[in-house]
Amino acid sequence: MLRRIMLAVSASDRIRRVVITAPYARDMVTRFVAGEGQDDALRVTGQLLGRGLLVSLDHLGEHTTDPGQAAAVADEYITRLGRLAAAGHARGGAAEVSVKPTAVGLGLAEHGEKTATENIARICAAAAAAGTTVTLDMEEHAMVADVLRMHRELRQDFAGLGCVIQSYLRRSEADCAALAAAGARVRLCKGAYDAPEQVAFTDRRDVDRSFVRCLRSLLAVPGYPMVATHDPRLIEIAGTQAILAGRSVDSFEYQMLYGIRPAEQRRLAASGARMRVYVPYGSDWYGYLTRRLAERPANLAFFLRSLASRR
Repeated sequence: MLRRIMLAVSASDRIRRVVITAPYARDMVTRFVAGEGQDDALRVTGQLLGRGLLVSLDHLGEHTTDPGQAAAVADEYITRLGRLAAAGHARGGAAEVSVKPTAVGLGLAEHGEKTATENIARICAAAAAAGTTVTLDMEEHAMVADVLRMHRELRQDFAGLGCVIQSYLRRSEADCAALAAAGARVRLCKGAYDAPEQVAFTDRRDVDRSFVRCLRSLLAVPGYPMVATHDPRLIEIAGTQAILAGRSVDSFEYQMLYGIRPAEQRRLAASGARMRVYVPYGSDWYGYLTRRLAERPANLAFFLRSLASRR
């Protein structure tokens, strides 16, 4: 119930205005978001790489409604990739980028998919020149077919392009099997959006079971699984399943969000595993933050304290 309430909050413009103007909301934001500009993103990236962690950078923002703004977001990514390369952060895919298709045009009223595909192709070309990769973030369930279609098309020219599958959706096991058979890079997560029961599992245990089934599909054949979870039990299962599948430690990776379980991130990296941190930055942090609270309601108490306290 709390998860559904928080997801509703993420879509409320009125509550958004209250939260983003609260003077002490920054305490919570800085825990999960690297900062508002590229300098902040590059600083945090350097710190994480120095600790033996990998990075995926995401410029916050989604549901762009203007073609010019969609192109500007793509330009932001291209500039950032150039700066990552110049700093030596992109070498070997140490720091990559994650892109929300709706941020670069997918949701436009006219020619949305074409616009997004062209913008993502520009980002992929810049990533290839920098020596790194791109991962397409997944959004609401209604976008899944569009994103997977774009992914198939773009992988013809950019084989390293990754995508995200969310285990809370009933279709995800079949999607994972198809992507694994194609040798794709796949980030598997539980999912942070609301969806009707006919297309999504609503019980947490069913979401977890779906996650494990998807994971087995990804580990069973060539490809590159990216296991995105903070759940200790699922992390343990992933490690065991990787051993059973004969996977080397460099043939898959773990992923976690910036600000969540940093000690566990360091532990996994120290054990020899590839551990990547998803690092968001930018001023449009509200939707991202509230979905994080929906995923992990224990964070809500921290958030409320940060709003109420005066330091």
